[in-house]
Amino acid sequence: MFPSLSTIMSGIASISAITMILRTILTDMIPESLRNRIEDKLSYFLSIYFSSTFTFIIEDRWKAVDNETYRAVEAYLPTRVGPTTDVLMLGSNDSHDIKTPPKKAMAVDSVVKDEFEGINVTWMRALKENKKALFWPNEKRYFMLRCKKQYREVVLERYIPYILKTAEEIINKRDMLDIYTYDKESGSWEPTMFKHPSTFETLAMEPDLKKSIMEDLDIFAKRKDYFHSVGRAWKRGYLLYGPPGTGKSSLVAAIANYMRYDIYDLQLQSVKDDSDLRRLLTSTTNKSILLIEDIDCSTKITHDRSKKMLAPQLQQDQDDGDDDNDNDVKDDRKRQSSDTGATLSGLLNFIDGLWSSCGDERIIIFTTNHKEKLDPALLRPGRMDVHVYMGNCSPSIFRKLVSTYLGITNHDQFTCIESLIQKVQISPAEVAQQLMKSEKPDVALQSLVEFIKTQEKESEELKKKNKLVTMWRNITQAKSTS
Repeated sequence: MFPSLSTIMSGIASISAITMILRTILTDMIPESLRNRIEDKLSYFLSIYFSSTFTFIIEDRWKAVDNETYRAVEAYLPTRVGPTTDVLMLGSNDSHDIKTPPKKAMAVDSVVKDEFEGINVTWMRALKENKKALFWPNEKRYFMLRCKKQYREVVLERYIPYILKTAEEIINKRDMLDIYTYDKESGSWEPTMFKHPSTFETLAMEPDLKKSIMEDLDIFAKRKDYFHSVGRAWKRGYLLYGPPGTGKSSLVAAIANYMRYDIYDLQLQSVKDDSDLRRLLTSTTNKSILLIEDIDCSTKITHDRSKKMLAPQLQQDQDDGDDDNDNDVKDDRKRQSSDTGATLSGLLNFIDGLWSSCGDERIIIFTTNHKEKLDPALLRPGRMDVHVYMGNCSPSIFRKLVSTYLGITNHDQFTCIESLIQKVQISPAEVAQQLMKSEKPDVALQSLVEFIKTQEKESEELKKKNKLVTMWRNITQAKSTS
């Protein structure tokens, strides 16, 4: 015999009452953190034994570095957005053209459904606060991939590799690059669109030098297996040095456009310490350029360690000098003791140490106006493999600039200008500035001639002044000796 309806309703009421009592006890007597752990364990137990679905978790970080699988999924999923997707992010960071069609991205908690070889899967993007993190990142981003348990191995062995291959094609065909800068407040890289027009075609530099750089880049991109076979990280280091205005930044942009690599522009002065530096560098992606401009401006990086060995003796000499300098010496000691930031050893450990293997296909570029200020440890092969001197304007560079800015390959003024620039040091940037003053070749070239002659006159006057100063010093020294 079946129980009566009143008996069933009475039983349901009893179960509800017991449930309410248990819930009250759990709420009032058990701490929230413990309740959350119990709920998580219970949810996990129910999903394992009673659910017919299996869930893959793909977090944005994997063992202290960026998760390339997460990056691949992030590139792939926007191409699978369909009618079932109820939330979609749109945006554009192209500040050059407000009419640029926005790009698509998955919003947090949004769902995208996909189909592969007859198997239906569901993706969800999630964000969770990382309570264990004392510093950045303080939130954990991840994708959840759900499928039926019976298809777990198919998804793992065929669907995920398909996504990785498709994502690689998407990334390689992208029409826009990003340049990242370090945001000290958030402690993370912030991207913006990189749309620099410089290419090797427009770059004004010596033809043979340009050709050698392009050939070196081509060889580097094809030698993944070779680097691994000889036990070296797949990276390449470039040192660009020379006077200001000689095209170092333009060459960096040309390399990025040629290789289709994003740029990570790092200001070492903004880094707190070596630990912060290591975290930042390991969070850069593969196929990218790490750019450190004006590295000679970072005193903790550029100082020659052999010179530091002389510091105690130099300090003693200062202490034995005039008493008037005592306060300056103390202030200098105090500044050095409180100085923080990345060190040379911290940078070298990423470039050529154990941490250099964290990532593939990286190009590291240093720029400086004063190569002689750099510690020799930075300059040896394996760290800076290619040293590129970016010099002042030469006849060949001048002709390339005129062709680019004025669209001509010959003019009556060429011989005169080429003769002048071989006698007067003038940067390509200064030449370009004069050529931009008019679209008429006659006017622009005459302006350049006048500028160079002015520079020549000022240079001669400076030489005479320096000569007189040197003579006066020699006379003063001779009198003090006698």
